[in-house]
Amino acid sequence: MLICDGAMGTTLSAAGHSSGRSLELMNVDEPDLVRAAHQAYVDAGADAIETNTFQGNRVALAAHGLGERAVELNRAAAKLARSVAGDRVFVAGSIGPTGRILEPYGEFDPEAARAAFEEQAQALAEGGVDFLVVETFTAAEEVVLAIGAAAATGLPVAASMSFDPNGRTAFGVLPKRAADEMAAAGASVVGANCGTVTPLEMVTILEQFRAATDLPLIAQPNAGRPERTESGVRFPAGPEEVAEATPGFRRAGATIIGGCCGTTPEHIREIVARLRG
Repeated sequence: MLICDGAMGTTLSAAGHSSGRSLELMNVDEPDLVRAAHQAYVDAGADAIETNTFQGNRVALAAHGLGERAVELNRAAAKLARSVAGDRVFVAGSIGPTGRILEPYGEFDPEAARAAFEEQAQALAEGGVDFLVVETFTAAEEVVLAIGAAAATGLPVAASMSFDPNGRTAFGVLPKRAADEMAAAGASVVGANCGTVTPLEMVTILEQFRAATDLPLIAQPNAGRPERTESGVRFPAGPEEVAEATPGFRRAGATIIGGCCGTTPEHIREIVARLRG
């Protein structure tokens, strides 16, 4: 079992990052803040930390005018995480969606998405990550492209999709289809993260994955179901509430357990206490 870290955005926001700016740019402009966020999760007991690259593919970065800096920002992120992890903690390279809808449902070329994922995965591998995490996808077609690009580096790949309370992703993908397609694409660990489910609801999602595959599972819930407020999105679950679900993740077969949106080093510390005593 590996206990992974929690949300990077949450931790950097607490350190003063302003909404709307690229988190990935901080890997070169404000590396000390990123390094401190990684260190907080290591101090909380995490066995693996993820690079600050969730929106690090050139398509997503282009929204900030940073598309041409994708390789630079991903390599920098990997080296930053490694500088904190040393040889004691694993470093996982985070790869998220492009933010575009692929053809034929949308207008974005799948080959452009594939090329963006290949570029990012290779840069993370060159930066020294131990494995890659393809996460928060909702369309099967896109996650398959990302997994293929990640697997081409030769590194292990954990892949997860985001589910709603109806048990499907926003594009209608059920856990069984997700497990089948992600495994066929080259993932060696599959599961769920983020979404609009509570941590306890994610246990049910994981159980459906277990019924569909013998692969190890990954579970990284948000700090509760997201709530829209006048000041933005709020994640209401405290550390104890999130940690309460983690024994259920273990029973379902999860071997990588961490946190997603709204989780903090305190959430990870509570998960460590719950699972390791």
